[in-house]
Amino acid sequence: MHPKPAMHWMLLNELAAKLNAEAVLLLFVLWMTMTLSGSCTRFHEGLLEVSSAEKFKQALAERCSLCRFVAKKLDNRLLNLGATAVLERGLGDDQHPSGYEGALDPWLRSLWGSLYQINPSFFQQGPDFVIPNVKLIEQPKVHITYHKVERAHSQFTNALDLKGIRMQFERAHSMSPVKFSNYKNKPECFLKMIKNQPLTRASGGKDVRHFEFEFVSSVIQYEVGNVLEILPDQDPAAVDAFLQCCNLNPEAFIIVHRSDIRNNGTFMNTTESPIKLRTFVELTMDVALASPRRYFFEARIFLVLTDLLYCVFLRKLNMKGKDFSILPHQKDDLYQYNQKERRTVLEVLQDFPSVQMPFEWLVQLVPPLKSRAFSISSSLLAHPNQVHATVNVVSWMTPYKRKRNDIYIPAWFHKGSLPRPPPSLPLILVGPGTGCAPFHGFVEERTIQSLFGPTAPIIFFFGCRNEENDFLYIEFWSIHSQNEGILSEAKGGGFYVAFSRDQPKKVYAQHKMLEQSQKIWNLLVAEASIYVAGSSTKMPSDIWSTFEEIVSKEGGIPKDSATIWLKALNRAGKYHVEAWS
Repeated sequence: MHPKPAMHWMLLNELAAKLNAEAVLLLFVLWMTMTLSGSCTRFHEGLLEVSSAEKFKQALAERCSLCRFVAKKLDNRLLNLGATAVLERGLGDDQHPSGYEGALDPWLRSLWGSLYQINPSFFQQGPDFVIPNVKLIEQPKVHITYHKVERAHSQFTNALDLKGIRMQFERAHSMSPVKFSNYKNKPECFLKMIKNQPLTRASGGKDVRHFEFEFVSSVIQYEVGNVLEILPDQDPAAVDAFLQCCNLNPEAFIIVHRSDIRNNGTFMNTTESPIKLRTFVELTMDVALASPRRYFFEARIFLVLTDLLYCVFLRKLNMKGKDFSILPHQKDDLYQYNQKERRTVLEVLQDFPSVQMPFEWLVQLVPPLKSRAFSISSSLLAHPNQVHATVNVVSWMTPYKRKRNDIYIPAWFHKGSLPRPPPSLPLILVGPGTGCAPFHGFVEERTIQSLFGPTAPIIFFFGCRNEENDFLYIEFWSIHSQNEGILSEAKGGGFYVAFSRDQPKKVYAQHKMLEQSQKIWNLLVAEASIYVAGSSTKMPSDIWSTFEEIVSKEGGIPKDSATIWLKALNRAGKYHVEAWS
């Protein structure tokens, strides 16, 4: 939740005036943004024109028409203006095992302590004073009305045709308290799976699959390098168990009314027709994969204390009286029980079956069912009515030896980080593991293009652990790297694969790149573009360092100059990276 930008600066100026600029706390939220937008860039450039800290307030009033920008840029600029850091900047971590609170809470405690040291009047009852959570846990932010089945049936039939399915989806998402983006409220198309092919051996420790989907609605004109996104189906048995555990009638017809924060929290009227309760849960609430957040447990503590096992669990957390918040020293126990074991909402409810929560609270607190995104591994030129994806089915064993499976079946289309290359552009591709997925589509497309005219060469560096167990698309790469295929050396290209675990010393894709450094340099001189895809851990930086080494060696320039050269290539839009965790 973030106010309108204009309100930000109005409140800031009023606060500065009231406090006589003695203390102003700026809180900026970086929301899913890792690069400077145009407006952020203009704001930062404005700060660069400021010559002193005294002029900072004026710069805010004149330049600030946004509420998002990279915190590091602002922090560094304030330090350059002579400001003193109260404490280390807090960048947050929404991937923290304990949720975003895991990084936010310690930072806030440090902030309150630092401000208290600066001026004790900021906290008249001390920085450690905790507002009783009974005042913080309000009424649920949704209200649910139930409708007679006969009336609901007259307004809405449970049609199983494509039109009926689309109506159900749109209705469920429009009622959900989660604010989906506009394009997420209406699916672009519907797909039907026609192929599910394993790409790895069962004994290899990985389960990577090739999925093929057929359009059952209008065909979306996607491009290679685009991303496929779909809302996964939930296990019907898990949904049934959730409904039974919560004593909910799956056949009931409901309308979910959201509260309107702009109108004192009153519930908004809706013209929506009722939807079946089970359908709403299936399409909006992740009951079988997502772990509940801390507030889920605090709300349960607030609502009921009747379950004997839950009381034992609370006693372990040292919960006392009517303080319903989970304090810092209790978080380790909660982490051990919930996040580390990756318990799902359904499992928590089953662990404490007599702790019943009203459906309104469940709608608000159960994590939303999120879509999954995958690099497209096909070309529409090669498969006119299909889209393919390469999917790693993640399986792991929890600390208590309970097996977990995330089965992702990838249906919205949007541009990724890998733009579609023209057939005349030479390509240097690096895609270890499932990073090969988008390049499978690149090669398919260029193969079709080569039937109608000349095409530029492609060299591709692939890597996996074992040739026998996880050499993904082995037949595909073999076909296209031989007999004057698109990846063949006869066509000026090449396919080079590194098997990291097939010899005592590990060999990775970057080692194969160094072996072909002259060939890479020749293509770079011919204005080739670089495409890198795969894991977001160390791989992208390791590949960048390898290119630095190649440019320095083959270009006969110092390492620093090679870095500058590559950065210029990046600015020119010829170095592309798509990485995922």
